[in-house]
Amino acid sequence: MQDTQYKYNKGFSLIEVLIAVVLVGIAIASLVASNIAFTKANAAGTELSTAEFLIEQIRELTTLLPVIDPETGDDIFGPETGETLADYDDLDDFSGASFSPPIGADRIGLSGSAAYSQQVAVENVSASDFELVVGAHTSDFVRVTVKVFLNAREISSASWLRARQ
Repeated sequence: MQDTQYKYNKGFSLIEVLIAVVLVGIAIASLVASNIAFTKANAAGTELSTAEFLIEQIRELTTLLPVIDPETGDDIFGPETGETLADYDDLDDFSGASFSPPIGADRIGLSGSAAYSQQVAVENVSASDFELVVGAHTSDFVRVTVKVFLNAREISSASWLRARQ
């Protein structure tokens, strides 16, 4: 009789096996949920990195351009009549510009980023309050704002100031 009782104590009971299966199931469900969260975070990081790259392309493109047109001076704010991206020769030409697909610092479209777009705003701001927008060419300071969109959803924006040279 004692030998029979010993044989039954060697294995796991059905309840112990069920508890182990439940614990393994919870662990697998947790791993799947964390994998989904990490994938979403990675995608958001990739979108933000691309947006920041596209903002820097506009900043690099406009860094060496004068604030006002070297030929017309203060007469026109924005692109001159008939002017295309290739002809933009001053910063205010980019006022109100939108690029889809986005452009690089070389003014060539980045077809690999066709789902993205760039919007550029150039505004004169007060010399004493950079948040206050003033009339065109009434201040020596302009604020450039670039917004980057992915499928019409804003991903990132950045602004910087330039002084008239």
